[in-house]
Amino acid sequence: MSDEQPPSRNAPRKRWVDRISQLFSGEPHDLDDLLGILQEARESRLLDTDALSMIEGVLQVSKMRVKDIMIPRVQMVVVHKDDKLETICPLVIEFCHSRYPVIDGDRTKVVGVLLAKDLLAHVLQGKTITVQDIMRPVSVVPESKRLNVLLKELRTNGNHMAIVVDEYGQAAGLVTIEDVLEEIVGEIEDEHDDHEDEGYIFQRSANEFMIKALIPIEEFDDYFSTHLATDEYDTIGGFVLSQLEHMPKKGESLLIDNMRFEIIRADNRRVHLIKLKINK
Repeated sequence: MSDEQPPSRNAPRKRWVDRISQLFSGEPHDLDDLLGILQEARESRLLDTDALSMIEGVLQVSKMRVKDIMIPRVQMVVVHKDDKLETICPLVIEFCHSRYPVIDGDRTKVVGVLLAKDLLAHVLQGKTITVQDIMRPVSVVPESKRLNVLLKELRTNGNHMAIVVDEYGQAAGLVTIEDVLEEIVGEIEDEHDDHEDEGYIFQRSANEFMIKALIPIEEFDDYFSTHLATDEYDTIGGFVLSQLEHMPKKGESLLIDNMRFEIIRADNRRVHLIKLKINK
């Protein structure tokens, strides 16, 4: 009779714990080693997918710079410091932002920030004043600042937006606290975000569809009479990632049978929107 004992069910957990112990008690390891251990933790069901995604986001934020995520100045929605409050109301209603950079001359010179709530309070009073009279001081950060440092500063100072400046001190763009948080938790949508359709699927033509990547794979199968669902992924975005085996960029495509999936919107951690074209 053999004295060997059957493998313990806790063996995967023990191996994972041993590697964690080695990581922090032995010589320094690189970030890839840490990510590998966290991946094993997910496979062992010690971490769920969402938790792992956020941890990866935190680690990524510690390496990224403000210039990696800033909104370029050409895309900033701005107001001029000499604008009368009543003249900018249509712009504020159209874009529904809570804060607007205030410029003096052109977009390279941002001199303040206009809060929409300040605008509303003064417009209701019926006073004829300009943006310059009620704008608030602007927070300025260099393009090279790390995102984790920026996040800490924004939280400490109570600011939600900062103007990014280049080496010449000119405004290069802007960044918000929401932009940084989205690198950790994924896209944050609010009631003002543009939605082509309240559901997951928007049909553009007889054989072309826009699909939100978070649609449950079973719902996708029911709608298109396909059989893509497995235990490996929960959403169509997860299916696409498993087929491509890497984080895709905008414009990448995947052909499965008569279905062509094209990535329309994605960040460095998650796919958000997919275009599906079905060849008849």
